[in-house]
Amino acid sequence: MSLYSSYNDIWMLDGVRTPFVDYCAGLSAVSPTDLGIKVAREILARTGVDPAAIGSVLSGNMAPGDCYQYMIARHIGLYAGVPQHVTALNVQRICGTGFELFRQAADQIKLGYTDTALVVGAESMTRNPIAAFGHRTGFRLGAPVEFQDFMWEALVDPAPGITMPQTAENLARRYGIGRAEVDAYAARSFERAVAARERGFFGGEIVPLTSEQFALEGYATRGLRLTGKQKELALDTHVRLSPVEVLAGLRTLYPDGVQTAGNSAALVDGAGAAIVASGAVARAARGRPLARLLACAVAGVAPEIMGIGPVPAIRLLLERSGLQLDQVGVLEINEAQGAQVLAVARELELDQERLNINGGAIAIGHPLAATGLRLAITLARALRETGRRYGVAAACIGGGQGIALLLENPDSDN
Repeated sequence: MSLYSSYNDIWMLDGVRTPFVDYCAGLSAVSPTDLGIKVAREILARTGVDPAAIGSVLSGNMAPGDCYQYMIARHIGLYAGVPQHVTALNVQRICGTGFELFRQAADQIKLGYTDTALVVGAESMTRNPIAAFGHRTGFRLGAPVEFQDFMWEALVDPAPGITMPQTAENLARRYGIGRAEVDAYAARSFERAVAARERGFFGGEIVPLTSEQFALEGYATRGLRLTGKQKELALDTHVRLSPVEVLAGLRTLYPDGVQTAGNSAALVDGAGAAIVASGAVARAARGRPLARLLACAVAGVAPEIMGIGPVPAIRLLLERSGLQLDQVGVLEINEAQGAQVLAVARELELDQERLNINGGAIAIGHPLAATGLRLAITLARALRETGRRYGVAAACIGGGQGIALLLENPDSDN
């Protein structure tokens, strides 16, 4: 059964994120927990919300960046100054995790559990482990000593027996999407992201990173340690002009396929955070809230075409919310693969001038659990910049799901 939740008076006060930094680069030594603590502290400071006012901490993280992942939500809350009696929960819906955090927070507020929630998504693609799942019982003489690359193997869905990029290839064949079209879309994603960065758009959502420590009285000190020569990271490092001519020269992942490393989501490390609150809290807060949360929808699709997942999620979202697609001014749909997002646009008959207008994950990157936070924050800020009223952010989900979030710009009548 598909899920739909609607909300009458629930708000995103504001949101921030780290720069998204290329795999095996400046954040390679940083745990997802510490990325999460950094953005949690920043969003509390930016909104002026007293940590003691937080009634629930919700975090998302897909792959362990160390052996202590199971305490990530709790540690983010504690080191951000949230009182010890406040509970913490880690949430996982693969690439839809960041959206699921908003859904869980809004549901908690709607049910009266709290009136203010801290939501944080953090992911280190670099620190995905090399894992051994069968060694607990020891080794037989001459048996292979098997280790698996957690990130690489996780790209395979063993049910249909194909990888995530192969699901995009299936969509490319189904919708008649050719290599040239995918490369052209990817080049446009890079171009839009460069333009957004040059006009300072991303500066409003990015918190710069430096090496620093996070103290908590009575407990071990944590912190960030940047690697390499840079003393500060303030920009998304994968964003660059990537002309079609350059992208066309890259080798496809599969023979006769359309997907390459250049037209698929970039591997990056990063985190995002937001404060979700009731209307009463939002009206008493400092400054105008960034966006109103109207609804969220989750739907299932066949695993072998998992990338089409945003389609039924968006359709359910709009149908139950009483809106038409042409009323949605801006859409942020995660660019897991170029062919995947093009298939979604084709199925929805979507005008691409409203889609990922500041670039997408092909250019900026896709740190799994943080992506939904980034998309929602970017969407809310794009609505404010353009003056549009309604926006939808969505993502496909490995295994065959889609999730979509409906936001409203509180400053628009359009």
